[in-house]
Amino acid sequence: MAFPEKSTVEALKALWTNRLVAVKPGVPALARFAGRVGRVVTVNFNGKALVDFADGGWYDVADFEQVLDEVTAEADKFKYDPTVNSAQTHPTRQS
Repeated sequence: MAFPEKSTVEALKALWTNRLVAVKPGVPALARFAGRVGRVVTVNFNGKALVDFADGGWYDVADFEQVLDEVTAEADKFKYDPTVNSAQTHPTRQS
């Protein structure tokens, strides 16, 4: 497996980090996230986006530029709840 150049990864990080995204229809591997909005946490050095779908986990998404769309509609942006993720500075107490 070929890893992308560091400069390529840094450019992808700058472009995609903290974007709200949704999975494009017709991607069977990511069908469980259909209709959900996630946030790109970062792009790691193997060229995959690390996406938080506000369910307590983060997911490596390969070929993310082809399978993810940026969420631009204001109504859809409210579908993402940043308090649900597990990477908060001061997370709420978990039971």
